[in-house]
Amino acid sequence: MPKILLVEDNELNRDMLSRRLARRGFEVVLAGDGAEGLETARSERPDLVVMDLSLPVLDGWEAIRQLRADPALSAIPVLALTAHAMAGDRGQALAAGADDYDTKPVDFTRLMGKIDALLAAPPRAPGA
Repeated sequence: MPKILLVEDNELNRDMLSRRLARRGFEVVLAGDGAEGLETARSERPDLVVMDLSLPVLDGWEAIRQLRADPALSAIPVLALTAHAMAGDRGQALAAGADDYDTKPVDFTRLMGKIDALLAAPPRAPGA
């Protein structure tokens, strides 16, 4: 059963997504801000990170950059999930190191397609 780290500061979103992912058979671990997300990634070694971008303490863009800079974590696929749907936001998320990007409100079918694709993809080369 793949382990997903969900980094989301909104309690309602975190609860809804974690329940739906668990029903799909994933083990879900949670973090409420970017710094906690990095700590949890280090301790839990998830198969995938779903990272909100607008987070307290450490925003999602910087959390992704730090995750990519850590050789022990850099190969973990990251899906940026955000309400930022302005032109250029997708590019900024990918430039920070996200492997894919999705927007809120969450279309769970679309999100699951992206999660499944990332989990099936060949592992990212360390440092890539």
